[in-house]
Amino acid sequence: MEKEIPIFHCEQEWKAFLERKTPQRIPGVWRGATNIGTCVSKWRDPRYLAEKIRDRPVKIHVSKEPNMDFKNKNFMYKDLNLKELILRASGLEKHSSYFIDSQELYYLRHIGDSPRGERVNFEEDFPELGEDFTFPTTFFPSNKLFSSILRISSPSVRIWTHYDVLDNFYVQIVGTKRAIFWAPHSALDLYLEGDKSAVVDVNNPDPELYPKFLSAQKYIVDLEPGDVLFIPSLWFHNMEALSFGVAVNIFWKNLDDKLYDKKDVYGNKDLVPAANADRMLINIIKQLELLPQDYRDFYGRQLINKIKKKCLTHEI
Repeated sequence: MEKEIPIFHCEQEWKAFLERKTPQRIPGVWRGATNIGTCVSKWRDPRYLAEKIRDRPVKIHVSKEPNMDFKNKNFMYKDLNLKELILRASGLEKHSSYFIDSQELYYLRHIGDSPRGERVNFEEDFPELGEDFTFPTTFFPSNKLFSSILRISSPSVRIWTHYDVLDNFYVQIVGTKRAIFWAPHSALDLYLEGDKSAVVDVNNPDPELYPKFLSAQKYIVDLEPGDVLFIPSLWFHNMEALSFGVAVNIFWKNLDDKLYDKKDVYGNKDLVPAANADRMLINIIKQLELLPQDYRDFYGRQLINKIKKKCLTHEI
């Protein structure tokens, strides 16, 4: 069963949606956002973007498989000049300098130009695009901004299902994209390995390997140029480029600063209390392993019951 993500067509409704206080925040889309500048009309021509942007080598994902698999790494990391990437991914340039072959696909998540590994800042990395793109920062405190990332992809590229620990806006500027979501309480149905799902092909999951995945409630929306997608922290999402795509992804801290890892440059580390609890759990398991199997099972269930009572808001 699928549910649709709410779509809003005016700024007042969008603002009210973001500000409402509900037990479970959900994703939403502002269609045809009016506060992101002239990028939608100008960047639709890849030639304009390639000429406008300052050229430099960028690290990209290259794969023959549309469904990129982070665990098994069915892609390779390669360096390619940014202008060349735009022309290749958009299909404008015919060439023979393949990394794999003529069917290869490209994906860029720009990691920044700073040699010191600082947080990515779109405005600083691409000032030449500043006159075209305006940050939609009126909907969160500017001092909470964490990072802003340029994303470029070939048609059909699908990025693995994962969650973010930061709230973020995904601003779709060029092309169309399908976003599929699962609520945080669906975690046990997604066969997680760390922050990512082991299910690579979400449209055709293996029912024998992933039986619970088939019953997990999913939410779907197709993004158009000019859409601003709100992705709440902890919501699992899977993104598929339906055509050549360019987007800017803006992350901010929606919680108190002290809850975030100060050394986290990429915004993918769990919150400090959660990371501490995970390390404690490793020690707890080591203690239980000192017991015979039947005792270990018994006390393990006791601990699960305590967590259910104290922490969970949905049945498992």
